[in-house]
Amino acid sequence: MDKSDYATVGGGCFWCIEAVYQRIDGVISVTPGYAGGESKTTTYKEVCKGTTGHAEVAKIEYDSNIITFEQILNVFWQAHDPTTLNRQGNDIGTQYRSVIFFHNKEQKEIALESKKKADKSGYWPKEIVTEITELLNYSDAEDYHNDYYINNSNQPYCMFVIKPKLDKLVKKGIIK
Repeated sequence: MDKSDYATVGGGCFWCIEAVYQRIDGVISVTPGYAGGESKTTTYKEVCKGTTGHAEVAKIEYDSNIITFEQILNVFWQAHDPTTLNRQGNDIGTQYRSVIFFHNKEQKEIALESKKKADKSGYWPKEIVTEITELLNYSDAEDYHNDYYINNSNQPYCMFVIKPKLDKLVKKGIIK
């Protein structure tokens, strides 16, 4: 029997994070969205301005009998650069910050410990700046963001940003 749970993370553009987690065993669905801002709802146009306080995030539904929250985070640490503040590549602004939004106290503790382990691992030469905070003011992104890479793989952003990221993670055996 499935035991469905949720994780919500931001690591730059939500199209990238969505494409990564869609390739992980035990992940049921990935929904692009916005979290952590001042209002309960927002739009892509508003978030892109960088003034709402929201981050672009992926809400990941997963079967916790197959994959744990800690394993979800292990992928997260390698799927983006958690050492850059408010930036992933050419995407600059607080909406692209590295963030883990916890859903409960247990996730908070796991996230804090996972961040410590990732920082000590030496995988990243600089200190991890990922924010760990309670999930507040989450809303799903507009429908056209769903399955973005799957539906737009020939678009330049997908070819030059998302595909190389996926190829790197496949080569490392992190995703399929």
